[in-house]
Amino acid sequence: MVRRAVAEALGTAFLLAAVVGSGIMGERLAAGNMAIALLANTIATGAMLVALILTFGPISGAHFNPAVTLADASQGGLPWREVPFYIAAQIAGAFAGVAASHLMFGEPVFFASRHVRAGGPQLFSEFIATFGLLSVIWGCTRLRSSAAPFAVGAYITGAYWFTSSTSFANPAVTLARVASDTFAGIRPADAPGFIVAELAGAMAATLLFRWLVPSLPRDAANVVVAHPQKEANHAR
Repeated sequence: MVRRAVAEALGTAFLLAAVVGSGIMGERLAAGNMAIALLANTIATGAMLVALILTFGPISGAHFNPAVTLADASQGGLPWREVPFYIAAQIAGAFAGVAASHLMFGEPVFFASRHVRAGGPQLFSEFIATFGLLSVIWGCTRLRSSAAPFAVGAYITGAYWFTSSTSFANPAVTLARVASDTFAGIRPADAPGFIVAELAGAMAATLLFRWLVPSLPRDAANVVVAHPQKEANHAR
């Protein structure tokens, strides 16, 4: 459990370092062109997700996301007693990643975001973004778990551009981005709505795939990718 928690924390830390760091770099180099800044942010995040899932997936499953962890546990892929360890590691890692990216770019370690991300369209976007993410994960888990790292990275790359919220799709990411008044930030007042929408999207996708694929609980041990400890838990 300790090894898996460390893997989740490290993976989430690098994910947030990529999200926030590439946002800072993109904004500084884009000379006011927000499309270019977003493109840089998108490419870095999608590429890092693939690399991180391939790296840490064999250890912890590479959730890096409380919504994924809760969805997996709801289908028996992860024992509920382990959920608090996963989520605590993800949140701690997310804040560590934000701090690291700030230090690399000479920013304060933490500073509250003033980036407004409010309104029904943005909340609906987060619901859709997380619904799509869990759909990709559940769909790949059933028959092509080895493709999940690439599918998740590709999905998030696309979702940055087809959602008005730029697809946070992750409660730990949302919480940590509150502490970054940069291109990737979100106001503290806007974060609770994002988190509720993300959890609702994950739940809706899981319920749908439980109906589409009745054998889903049998495959849940492979989320996001298969790893020995979860396979052992599933066997028991």
